[in-house]
Amino acid sequence: MYPVEVVTLFPDSVSGYLGASILGKAQEKGLLGVTVTYIRDYAEGKHRVTDDTPYGGGAGMVMKPEPLVAAIEAARARAPAGAKVLLMSPRGPVFTQARARELAKEPGLILVCGRYEGVDERVMPYLDGEVSLGDFILTGGEVAALAVVDAVARLLPGVLGNEVSSVTESFEEGLLEHPHYTRPPVFRGAEVPAALQSGDHARIARWRRWKALQLTRERRPDLYARLEFNKADLKLLSKKEEEL
Repeated sequence: MYPVEVVTLFPDSVSGYLGASILGKAQEKGLLGVTVTYIRDYAEGKHRVTDDTPYGGGAGMVMKPEPLVAAIEAARARAPAGAKVLLMSPRGPVFTQARARELAKEPGLILVCGRYEGVDERVMPYLDGEVSLGDFILTGGEVAALAVVDAVARLLPGVLGNEVSSVTESFEEGLLEHPHYTRPPVFRGAEVPAALQSGDHARIARWRRWKALQLTRERRPDLYARLEFNKADLKLLSKKEEEL
């Protein structure tokens, strides 16, 4: 079982999602173990304060080091040795599919959700790193933590039930994924591509690869520029759809 712990000030905001759909089924099967830790449980005093005004002045509040570090240490004590402790933070490296694959090989994960203006810098020595979803700001780290758990869990053996699926999706080869279609064959005049209805598996594979290359070139030129094309790809790129 792959253990994940989410350390947060708002446990209700993550518990529902973690218990639903694929993540919920993975826990039922014993493939994934999820614990949600409430930071306020580790705060002292009558009011269990977890934030305070920033030194030097400025807007907003900063998460205090005492309760947050205590929560992290408690999570580490429960986790297997070597589990990674990561803070969800806009200043961390951007999370990618490659990073998800790396984390899926770790003994476990402890994801710390920041809030307000951020966390006291003295918390950093108790972390193994930071992770960002991208160049934008969220209200808190909970959404980012859920994204990381979801992406990593999908890569664990047995979670999807179809191991081929996780290696043919967007970004696994540096490509966007090809389009998908289902019944009916015609919807408001729009038809399913002929190749997908042909029953010819080789033709279907060619069409999917061709479409993935086309979509990546059109929508993510940054990814496309990094691709290394083989002879088959170069040949595909020279064809029109009706020639596949």
